[in-house]
Amino acid sequence: MAVPADFDLESFLPYLLNQAAEATSKSFQASYKATYGMTRTQWRVLANLGKFGSMTARDICAISHIEKTKVSRAVSALEEDLLLSRAVSPQDRRAEILSLTDRGREVFADLGQKAIEYDLALRAQIGPEIAAQLDELLRSIIAESGTDGDED
Repeated sequence: MAVPADFDLESFLPYLLNQAAEATSKSFQASYKATYGMTRTQWRVLANLGKFGSMTARDICAISHIEKTKVSRAVSALEEDLLLSRAVSPQDRRAEILSLTDRGREVFADLGQKAIEYDLALRAQIGPEIAAQLDELLRSIIAESGTDGDED
């Protein structure tokens, strides 16, 4: 099947959104990688537990749209670094409830402050009016997508 001659990937909005998300995510990654040696998935697991409290790995996968195997590896690494703990779920003995440890909450607080600073700098770079418009547009795209974010 031939690709239409007028299709320009670099003008395709989903491609541009993905590129912008990757660029900003990788830029912020310097903060947590340098200080704590974390991967992006480890940060996202930590951030979700810090924001929403104790939950299962399945919950994290659903909220953050990360593959199960990546979450599993991140959970193991965070547990090894004493940032989270696991407990058997009383509702489903096959599932584990993940929680931040005291140290995990300290790291989350530190990285949360760095995230706020990064966000403020990014918003200042693009200007408050554009930042507000971008917030509104992105929230609208998310709300109207009608998808749960599954890859396949």
